[in-house]
Amino acid sequence: MGMANLQRMAQQLNQDMQRVQQELADAVVDGSAGGGVVSAKVTGKQELVSVTIDPSAVDPADVDMLQDLVVAAVNDALRKSRELAEQKMAAVTGGLRIPGL
Repeated sequence: MGMANLQRMAQQLNQDMQRVQQELADAVVDGSAGGGVVSAKVTGKQELVSVTIDPSAVDPADVDMLQDLVVAAVNDALRKSRELAEQKMAAVTGGLRIPGL
């Protein structure tokens, strides 16, 4: 394989990576807990954008449970966000693990 081909492949990979990073920044993934009484939205870049709590989940006598539900919903959304990122990156890299990506 010639140097020109390697450069072209590297440039294409760079363009694909930039496209995927933008897609991830624009993507929003939902996570939930407690049968949906608490939900969280996270971008594909794993930034929390919102938390929604159904009023029925608010029990002043059991704040610990509500806190646990919020943590579980955010973790669910983050897990889905990581899975989305892995899928999109695998499409670009052909499943090859590239350190730092």
